[in-house]
Amino acid sequence: MSLLEVRNVSVAFRQDGKVNQAVKGVSFTVDRGETVALVGESGSGKSVSALSTVSLLPSSAEIEGSVLYDGQEMIGAKESVLRDVRGNDISFIFQEPMTSLNPLHTIEKQLSESILLHQGIAGDKARARILELLQKVGIRDAESRLGAYPHQLSGGQRQRVMIAMALANKPDILIADEPTTALDVTIQAQILELLAELKRTENMGLLFITHDLGIVQRFAEKVCVMKDGEIVEAGPTAEIFASPQHPYTKKLLSARAVGQPAPVPEGAETLVETRGLKVWFPIQRGFFKRTVGHVKAVNDATIDVRAGETLGIVGESGSGKTTLALAIMRLILSEGSITYRGENVRAWSTRKLRDLRREMQIVFQDPYGSLSPRMSCEQIIAEGLGVHGHPGGRNERDLVAEVMEEVGLDPATMDRYPHEFSGGQRQRIAIARAMILRPHLLVLDEPTSALDMTVQVQIVDLLRALQVKYGLAYLFISHDLNVVRAMSHKMIVMKQGDIVEAGAAQQLFENPQTDYAKTLLAAALDLKAEV
Repeated sequence: MSLLEVRNVSVAFRQDGKVNQAVKGVSFTVDRGETVALVGESGSGKSVSALSTVSLLPSSAEIEGSVLYDGQEMIGAKESVLRDVRGNDISFIFQEPMTSLNPLHTIEKQLSESILLHQGIAGDKARARILELLQKVGIRDAESRLGAYPHQLSGGQRQRVMIAMALANKPDILIADEPTTALDVTIQAQILELLAELKRTENMGLLFITHDLGIVQRFAEKVCVMKDGEIVEAGPTAEIFASPQHPYTKKLLSARAVGQPAPVPEGAETLVETRGLKVWFPIQRGFFKRTVGHVKAVNDATIDVRAGETLGIVGESGSGKTTLALAIMRLILSEGSITYRGENVRAWSTRKLRDLRREMQIVFQDPYGSLSPRMSCEQIIAEGLGVHGHPGGRNERDLVAEVMEEVGLDPATMDRYPHEFSGGQRQRIAIARAMILRPHLLVLDEPTSALDMTVQVQIVDLLRALQVKYGLAYLFISHDLNVVRAMSHKMIVMKQGDIVEAGAAQQLFENPQTDYAKTLLAAALDLKAEV
C-alpha cells in the first residue's frame, strides 16, 4: 500500500448557483522516498488536487472520491484528525514565501509556532530545534537570522525558511507547489538539490507541482500530466519524456522559447546610453541618521541600446538589474551620464521628463499584482492616455480596441476585470497598457517568469513581432536564460551591482569568459534540459 493514495477525486466549486468542476476523477499515489510531479498549465487543477489531500479547500468546494494517507481516509475526516495530519505528517511549501510568511513576525516566532502546536516544545529546546532546521536547509549563520523578518531575507533564504517550517515536524510527505518559480537559476538549483537531499535523508515522499518540465525530467520518478482538471497521461518520467502519447503532453514538451530576434536595422538610432551610472543607497544609523555606509546597488554601468535592439540583463536577485532599469527611466536617483537620443536627461525639467515617461514604458513580472483589480481592462489600458493625451484626438475606446487586437486580445472583453483573465491574458493587458502610448523603449522586468511554458512562447513571439513592427528597443530583465537567449541581441551579466560581462548574446552564451557567467549559464542549462 502506498503512503498516499488519491483515488478518483473530483472537486467542484459552487458559487452564485453555478458549479465549476475544477478536478475530475484524479488518481495517483506517492510512496516513501519517491518524487511524483503534477504538471500542466495554470488552471489545470494541479494545486486543487494537492490541497484536496488534506481538505485545505474553501467551504464552497465539494469533494468526492477517496484520499488515503497511511491507510486513513482524509475526505470527510474529523477536523481534529485533519489538524494532526496537516503540517505534521503532510507539509506544504508554497510558490511565493512572502505571501506565506507573516511579515509582522520574526523567523524564530513563525518556526516555533509550528513546533509548539504539533510537538508541545517551547523555550530553549524549540530554539535548538529551529537552529538545527535552519542549518539543515543551508541558512548561514542561523543564530543571527532568528530575529530577522521575512523582508530582511533574500528570495532564496525565504524559500529555505519555508522548507525548514515544512520539515519542522518531520513529515512523511512534502507537497511543493511551484517552490522555485520566482527564484534565480542558481538559487533554483540549490533549492532543488536541497529538496532531493532531504527526500533521501528523511525518506519522505515528495509531490512536486510545477509547469517547468526541465525540473521534472531531472528530479521526478513519476509524472502526471493534467489538463482541464483531468490527468491525461501518467507514468515513469523517463517513459513520458521519451515517448509521450497524449497530444497535450507532446504540446507541453515542445513548448520552449526558441529562435533569435530579428536583426537590428542598419543605421539604427542609439536611443539610450549610460556612462558610469551609479546607484548607491545610504545606510543611516543613530538618532541623527548619520550615513555610515552605502548599499552599492549599481556600480559604473555603461550600456547602450539602439532602436529595434534588445539588451538582456541577467544576474541573481539583488544584483542590480531592476535598479539599473529604473535609474535609466529616471524613476530613482542616480549618478553618472544618461542620454536619450543624444540629449542629457539629467538636465531635463519635470515637465520635459513627462514626455520621457511616454517614450519609456515598463512591463512588470506579476501581471496580477501590477493591474488594479478595481479597474476594467479598458480603464487599465487607457490610463496613460489620461496623462499624456489622445493622439490625433481619436476616441479612447477605439484606441484601446486597436491595441488589444495588436497584442492578441478580444476587444469585446475590454469591460472585464483582471481576475476574469488568465495569467497570459493579464500579461498581454500589461503590454497593451504600455504599447498604447507608442513608446520607443520598453523595460520588460521578468515578464514571463510567472507564466506557463506554452504562454511564455506566445508572449516571446508577441514581443518579437511588436519589436519588428515598431522598431522598439527592449531592456529585457530575466532569470530565465532560455527566454533571454530567444529575445536578446546583446546581454550584460550583473553581480552585486557590477557588470561583470557584456557582449553579443549568442557569443556570451557560447563562450562566457568570467567564472560567474559560466556558473550562471551552467545552472540554467542544467535546469532547462532539452525536453
